[in-house]
Amino acid sequence: MNSDKTGMHGVWSNRWTFVLAATGSAVGLGNIWKFPYITGQNGGGAFVLMYLLCILAVGIPVMLAEVMLGRKTRMSPINAMKELTVSEKAPRFFRGIGWMGALSGFFILSFYSVIAGWTLAYVVKMATGVFSGANSEVASAEFGGLLGDPGMLLFLHTLFMAMTGFVIARGVHKGLENAVRLMMPMLFLMLILLLGYSLTTSGFGKSLEFLFSFDFSKLNAESLVVALGHSFFTLSLGMGAMMTYGAYMPKQASMGSTVLTVAVLDTLVALVAGIVIFSVVFSNGMEPAAGPGLLFQTLPVAFAALPFGGLIGAAFFVLVVIAAWSSAISIAEPAVAWAVEKGYKRIHATLAVCALSWLLGIGTVFSFNLWSDIQLGGKTFFDWLDFVTSNVMLPLGGILIAVFVGWFMRVEAVAAESRLSPVFLSALQVMLKVVSPLAVLAVFVHGL
Repeated sequence: MNSDKTGMHGVWSNRWTFVLAATGSAVGLGNIWKFPYITGQNGGGAFVLMYLLCILAVGIPVMLAEVMLGRKTRMSPINAMKELTVSEKAPRFFRGIGWMGALSGFFILSFYSVIAGWTLAYVVKMATGVFSGANSEVASAEFGGLLGDPGMLLFLHTLFMAMTGFVIARGVHKGLENAVRLMMPMLFLMLILLLGYSLTTSGFGKSLEFLFSFDFSKLNAESLVVALGHSFFTLSLGMGAMMTYGAYMPKQASMGSTVLTVAVLDTLVALVAGIVIFSVVFSNGMEPAAGPGLLFQTLPVAFAALPFGGLIGAAFFVLVVIAAWSSAISIAEPAVAWAVEKGYKRIHATLAVCALSWLLGIGTVFSFNLWSDIQLGGKTFFDWLDFVTSNVMLPLGGILIAVFVGWFMRVEAVAAESRLSPVFLSALQVMLKVVSPLAVLAVFVHGL
């Protein structure tokens, strides 16, 4: 087994296509929605510094390991781990990494598609001036009305899933590659334009101060766990996406510098999105630690109160749609790739995965309305899906990947595939053997 083979799925045209694809996978709702509000809740700049250290200590090593496993085998995560456990003489239960990744991606896609559908609705709402002159009560009522309409949520869920399936069905080159070459430059351009717009707002200076001033008194053990968790989840680790995209990575591409580039771009998007969001929030005298409602309740009112706010707000939600779309594509790809390896045509594999995930997503749609009173242990259907994937399957997958590469994979095999210098190879071994597993374990235990 070696990295010279191309596999049955094909290979990205060049290193930068992989960078765009992997960045598209990493940049999602977590960057634009979750990162700003958890930063607000944990004291701003000091939390950002802690988060960056966690990216270096946990995110990059595990991502490097996952990409390496994919490129070495040129297979879907399920078949990659099946082959690697044999070649590396590792215990058979490590095969579960591939299955857990594909299944968690399948489950996540089912509810991610529903939530991403909300962003489609908000593009239209902002562009048509729904929030013009609105206050926070109106915005809350508008959001509540959307969640309470199962027919509309089902339509948006169906539309977003169809958008995702359309790209995947066209294959690595015509579908995934062409999509990321169009979507990611568009995302970066829109982010730059929105950053330029935020420069004109009265809250820009306060936004920079909030994100980059260091008040360590606001940090605690909870902040560290939150930073660790987000540094892991923001890079799409543990769900097989990076292993799958790694399987399409050109053999001549430098793995270390490529993975580092993806991590840097992902972090920059989160920081710039934070600057844009907090500039708008502070310009309206609103609270930065507004929690999950920041994206769908606070920001629409804040944008609408600014000059050309409806247009700028619509552009912002287009940005969120692109980020969500590029992530959804990568989430679905591991299961589709496995089905193709089983002998199914890609279009049939895509239809099956997306249709089944869509069907499961109906449970999430109803969790916000018709089934909202049906709860188990205080959690709705959506809450349980989110909990099991985010708090159990992804961290467990991350721990197993780190342990497999750090403890069971031959050092010479890691060196041959990663092509890291001896110093960086030694550092990677230490991170994967000790630091990353313990850090992700802390997130895992805290989540439970």
